[in-house]
Amino acid sequence: MSITLDLSRAPAAAPAKPNLTGLTRQGLAAALVEAGVVRPDKAKMRASQIWRWIHHYGVTDFAAMTDVAKETRAALAEAFTLARPEVVERQVSKDGTRKWLIRMGPGIEVETVYIPDVGRAGALCVSSQVGCTLNCTFCHTGTQPLVRNLTAAEIVAQVQVARDDLSEWPSPKEDRRLSNIVFMGMGEPLYNLDNVADAIDIIADNEGIAISRRRITVSTSGVVPQLKALGERTQAMLAISLHATNDELREKLVPLNRKYPIAELMAEIRAFPGLSNAKRVTFEYVMLKGVNDSPADAKALVKLMQGIPAKINLIPFNPWPGSPYECSDWKTIEAFAAILNRAGYASPIRTPRGRDILAACGQLKSESEKVRASARRAAERTAAE
Repeated sequence: MSITLDLSRAPAAAPAKPNLTGLTRQGLAAALVEAGVVRPDKAKMRASQIWRWIHHYGVTDFAAMTDVAKETRAALAEAFTLARPEVVERQVSKDGTRKWLIRMGPGIEVETVYIPDVGRAGALCVSSQVGCTLNCTFCHTGTQPLVRNLTAAEIVAQVQVARDDLSEWPSPKEDRRLSNIVFMGMGEPLYNLDNVADAIDIIADNEGIAISRRRITVSTSGVVPQLKALGERTQAMLAISLHATNDELREKLVPLNRKYPIAELMAEIRAFPGLSNAKRVTFEYVMLKGVNDSPADAKALVKLMQGIPAKINLIPFNPWPGSPYECSDWKTIEAFAAILNRAGYASPIRTPRGRDILAACGQLKSESEKVRASARRAAERTAAE
């Protein structure tokens, strides 16, 4: 009796279909031609049709594109996808803030937050990376190691998920609830500038989601070599995560300062493309009790910003489990703001939003990472007993 073993390899899984939602207009037209869906001479016209269906109407099924020929729709469905990522968890704060935990792929999760009554109507805080490399000591997100950059499609998907939940399709011209985008979620956007710039091009396009570049803000901890490119490529508003007025303290709070010290950062901000009284830079300053909240710190901040069209967002520190800091007292924050106001700088005190669901500034962290950390600590306690 003989036995024959089949040692041939199992066929490889089919590669995932490209998702059209993350392609720029030019990229979309090129993809249609490359896949053989349309002829080159028809690509621009067909891409414009599909673009509006994806980004103005928010469709997730090619069959819904009623002004596209049935044969073309079938070819599109064969070659591409419009699928949304999985929403693992949706939380709503008592103040109306919404937070979504979105799974982009196995082990790839990000948090995205919608904050009502911010900007013209409401702001969406999007993530640009899974995790972060910066390790800012006051930030919960910084305690999660970097997994990878998000693609343009994954950044745009966060906006789409929010608009699905807010029932904002087709793109409203008036009375929209989502009016502003802030890149202030997980990650350092300037370490993923190519994908961030493509996502902004998609989000700002007037025939799609149509959120003005003046209502899109990119926040950075100060990746100095990329600031000029950010301004030139995106024309978005700039926010700087500052938090200290001298290098010694900022190096403790924002370790990136060791590479790009304050003087170098401020010089590049002064040269930021388009900076003017009509397009001011926003400095973000988290208020840490007994650390950076004295009147002397406020006066040093005024001196540091001299000659820069700017406003300062004062952010009451949002606590998170194991954080080494406390929030400054309210009277201290108000006194700090008064010094800035007297010097002519708008210095709104940011109202903490979504603290009860860990959705406030500096609190974001993928739930999978929280669970792993919790399990690890439990295991460590068990081992110590």
